[in-house]
Amino acid sequence: MTEKTEKAQQRDESGTYEAIVVGGGAAGLSAALVLGRARRRTLVVDAGEPRNAPAAHMQGYLTRDGMPPAEFLAAGRAEIARYGVELVRDRAVDVTRDDGFGVTLAGGATVRARHLVVATGLRDELPPVDGVAERFGRDVLHCPYCHGWEVRDRAFGVLATSPLSVHQALMVTQWSKDVTFFLHRVAEDELSDEDLRRLAAARVRVVPGEVAGLAVTDDRLTGVRLAGAGGGTVHDREVLFVAPRAVPQTDLLVRLGAEMRETPFGTFPVVDERGLTSVPGLWAAGNASGFAEQVVNAASRGYRAGAAINGELLFADLDATVGV
Repeated sequence: MTEKTEKAQQRDESGTYEAIVVGGGAAGLSAALVLGRARRRTLVVDAGEPRNAPAAHMQGYLTRDGMPPAEFLAAGRAEIARYGVELVRDRAVDVTRDDGFGVTLAGGATVRARHLVVATGLRDELPPVDGVAERFGRDVLHCPYCHGWEVRDRAFGVLATSPLSVHQALMVTQWSKDVTFFLHRVAEDELSDEDLRRLAAARVRVVPGEVAGLAVTDDRLTGVRLAGAGGGTVHDREVLFVAPRAVPQTDLLVRLGAEMRETPFGTFPVVDERGLTSVPGLWAAGNASGFAEQVVNAASRGYRAGAAINGELLFADLDATVGV
């Protein structure tokens, strides 16, 4: 059978798909790969805005450690194309549900499917400190598991965005013993006695006062500047860790009435172990389903959802045939 014939078999005359995946990152492409290999009519809607775009490389993904994110996604798109999965560069702006799902795209088209996977991820909202956004993904970092090895043993700073930032300050001491914790807008009395004891045990220096900006020399971070008269004190630092505010991209899930849950890191859908939400046929994968999904985890969640959808479609069609 030729590739052209295979693709023709995968699409019915109405143009309706068996599954639409919104989001072309690791989770979405992984779900699409499984569905394509299962010979399911599948469409990926990709707005082309990956969360890890600022990073030069991704780490911690076995056999892909150090691979540039753009190269990883390009390889994934090539793989799903081999199995007849279609990909459209567009944004899903609305969604409806009746006997299936209708997805309206920014370009004006509406596509339909029996199952819908939302893999739209997170958006990082950085604190409004001069220089942080410009250097994010370079020497302003958020995850020591993603970047700690590459910057090991340098002079670290950690910018507090909430009292929970103590955890980040303690974690990064595994990669450097020279760590300064800048409280920024967090008052010292907001830290617990246990926090202070642990910071002292880890020999993390605690610096009160608001951070005004970063010092940069020859396009590299050289210090963290506090607010104050005459420009404020500058603390020499080579790397700054910061915890962005995670903004889940879950609008489509909310519009469809999926049950949501509040977490310390944002509002996420309630899903089962496969990624199925409270709405039949509606799935969430990757960082659209939870905060702590690294690339390797997101790919795994997408794989699990794709396999589960194939099973759901198979047994629904069999039951319909026998009149169950």
